[in-house]
Formats: sequence, C-alpha cells, structure tokens
Amino acid sequence: MPNASPRRRAPRGPLKALPGPAVDNRPARGYLAVVAAALGFFLYAVYLTPDPGFAGIWPLMATAPLGLLLTAPAFADLPSWPGPLVFSAGVALCGLANATLLGLLVRRLRAPGTRSTA
Repeated sequence: MPNASPRRRAPRGPLKALPGPAVDNRPARGYLAVVAAALGFFLYAVYLTPDPGFAGIWPLMATAPLGLLLTAPAFADLPSWPGPLVFSAGVALCGLANATLLGLLVRRLRAPGTRSTA
C-alpha cells in the first residue's frame, strides 16, 4: 500500500528548492513587490509614454548589485526592439535571485541556536 501521508514532500534537487526562500517570508515577498513595481513602471514608461527618459534606472537600482552587473551591459548592446524585453527578463531573474538570497538570510537569522552569546 502506498504511503497515504497528507504531508507534502520537500522538492528534490537544488533547482527545485531555490525559489522557496524567495516567497516564504515577508521581507523577501516585499522585495519582490518592489522589483515588480519598478519593472511595471519601466514597462509603462517604455511602451505607453512618448519619452521614457531614465525609466530603466528604477529596476536597476531595485536589483542592485546583480542588476547592475548583468542587465545593464546586455541592454546597451541590443537593437531597439528586443532591448526592453531582454532587460525585463534580466531584471526579473536578478530580482528572483536577490529575493532568494534575502530569504535565505532571513531563514538563517530566525533559525534557533544561531545567535552567539559573546
């Protein structure tokens, strides 16, 4: 008879377990909301306003330091039409990576027995 336990099994493998810390605590979810708002403002400015100006700076600052290292050079070298799409995908991935790191940090700080008594 198969195991009919109502508990869910933890995902196996490192790639399936990585997005968990990005959404399982409030600081990481709040960070993702800030990145989504910055990316939404960028997409609104690029596609719906006549002059986007410096709209790309908000997503870059929200995803710093990964956003500055990975998305800014890729955005500068592309022709005009795929540029905002590649930039948006890069910002989304950098934001998810930063939220995962933030979630892991929060988990580590909240774990029992991690505080030293000096």
